[in-house]
Amino acid sequence: MRAARLIKMVLLLQARPSMTGAELARELEVSERTVTRDAAALSEAGVPVYADRGRAGGYRLIGGYRTRLTGLGRTEAEALFLSGVPSALREMGLADAASAARLKVSAALLPELRDASRTVAQRFHLDAPGWWQEPQTPTLLPDVADAVWDDRRLAVRYRRRDTEVDRELEPYGLVLKAGVWYLAARAAASGGSGGSGGSQGDFRVYRVDRLATVGPTPGEGRFRRDETFDLPAFWEERAAQFARSILREKITVRLTPDGARTLPYVTDRTAGEEAVRSAGEPDGEGRVTVTLPVESAEVAYAQLLALGPEAEVLSPPELRERFAAAARRMTDLYT
Repeated sequence: MRAARLIKMVLLLQARPSMTGAELARELEVSERTVTRDAAALSEAGVPVYADRGRAGGYRLIGGYRTRLTGLGRTEAEALFLSGVPSALREMGLADAASAARLKVSAALLPELRDASRTVAQRFHLDAPGWWQEPQTPTLLPDVADAVWDDRRLAVRYRRRDTEVDRELEPYGLVLKAGVWYLAARAAASGGSGGSGGSQGDFRVYRVDRLATVGPTPGEGRFRRDETFDLPAFWEERAAQFARSILREKITVRLTPDGARTLPYVTDRTAGEEAVRSAGEPDGEGRVTVTLPVESAEVAYAQLLALGPEAEVLSPPELRERFAAAARRMTDLYT
């Protein structure tokens, strides 16, 4: 633990001209007295750490000293590619690895480039969770992330509606979508380690917050990754399949120009845009008639109420009557 802290201290001083004891203590999460002792230990080990006394004093490296401890480890290099998503790194337990990686990169850069991390952070930020919801980090996410990094099988208990099922999975990848974590995995081969000698299932998607338990599988527990698996392509395909699967019903709606522009913002965006694009020519009142896939008549009623008089439901008849009844109640309210 102390060795890692001493290395981090050297890298911090190498990346900056000078740092006060308070700044080092804050970065290293120790007391200023510990910083003083660590600086003395580095000096005794031959690292030229110099302490300037006084109000404007601090610690610095002298003589152009450059450490050779700047090689990135595998975990640090992988974490570095995710460093634009700090919340995701924290939730997967990789924040420390990313911090170490950024320090090593800063130490290896030319002096005029060492402010790169600061200037990027001032210009770009990714806020993954959606609006109007409190993000919840799944308790078991770090364990799942470790298994994904290490190609290690998992024995899980998964909550499915009112029941729980046991599965042995080969975890291939994690996806963060609108604040919700998903695991792309397939059933583990039944014929021993290495993914050979048994049958494997199709790749499936599991919500990480529905994992009740996670643990190692018996035996060696590692699997041979299918190198042809493409996580972004897999997720794009499954997301499209999911969107199509929940839009099981169709309704016919007549829209004003304002209604046509607003439709994608009150319904499924892709379905709304495709419905408007495939509409015929406007009628004499400038309205277009569209066929819109919806999850259900109940959901369509709640969504299209937002359009008010900009949308007229033509079919199915029972949904049209429901809107007519709502219009009569509105008239009574405002007359």
